[in-house]
Amino acid sequence: MMIIVMKRSATKEQVDALVKRIQKWGFETHLSEGENKTIIGVIGRGETLQSRAFLAFEGVENVMQVNKPYKLVSKEFHPNNTVINVKGIEIGGKKIVVMAGPCSVENSATVMKVAQAVSSDGATVLRGGAFKPRTSPYSFQGLGEEGLKILKESADSVGMAVITEVMDVRDVELVGRYTDIFQIGARNMANFSLLKEVGKARKPVMLKRGMAATLQEFLLAAEYIMNEGNEEVILCERGIRTYEQYTRNTLDLAIVPAIKELSHLPIIVDPSHATGRKQLVLPMALAAVAAGADGIMVEVHPNPAEALSDGAQALLPSDFSAMMEAIRIISKAVDRTV
Repeated sequence: MMIIVMKRSATKEQVDALVKRIQKWGFETHLSEGENKTIIGVIGRGETLQSRAFLAFEGVENVMQVNKPYKLVSKEFHPNNTVINVKGIEIGGKKIVVMAGPCSVENSATVMKVAQAVSSDGATVLRGGAFKPRTSPYSFQGLGEEGLKILKESADSVGMAVITEVMDVRDVELVGRYTDIFQIGARNMANFSLLKEVGKARKPVMLKRGMAATLQEFLLAAEYIMNEGNEEVILCERGIRTYEQYTRNTLDLAIVPAIKELSHLPIIVDPSHATGRKQLVLPMALAAVAAGADGIMVEVHPNPAEALSDGAQALLPSDFSAMMEAIRIISKAVDRTV
């Protein structure tokens, strides 16, 4: 990939003329318009363009080659942090976004009760699984479209946005009718057909890190989505598989500042799936905010002992309320808000 940095004084006509010339040569262009500068990303296979030739075009300030395997997600292509607006909720801005809800959509009463509780404490995105990828085929698999309807109705009643997982390319259109953000689960991080499909859907996508994915593999998975034209990608760290058995996974918080260094995309941390133990969710949520995460995703259930999935890691509404109070203190210390 080649990056063409335009001068601050470059006109729209100069940018458009250069883009048309590049596309005429058979290369793909991606435009990144920041507050001060416009950057044109040039992607193509086969014949290599000579970078120095572009310096002769009006309005061009500099030309650089991007050597990293990921291009569109890189900080080089998009120096300014991406802020994604979902129903007025800014993800990646100064405010810490909190996503909360039950692991599975079990019934309308439970989801509504959780939505009312978490929204009153400051959560703005309601999470919940209508399609559940489970390790055992005999475990609860979700309510499907009925669950999607319950999730949306509950969120709408309290003014929250919806995030829910899509597991199959055949369900993208269906899930898209009810959700505001597609979630790609850890098991599907390398499902490239699904990544391409949500990339075409033009709706925000939250991509969870695979259970054994490296940082580079994680960013390349995001690249699949962005390469289809969808620039609204949110990353999510949810723990990786190690030899440790006390926790469900091992929460890799170092990836948060690493992502901030290498990419412009916002990153969310899920301490519920990362730890698998409710008593660890609060301290790991606070550590995530301190590390620079743009948001937190947690599971909340009014009666975890009776939850149909992941009850051991679900917070009671009262636990969630206490967590939000603690997050407000930490966020203030790192110049953020909740």
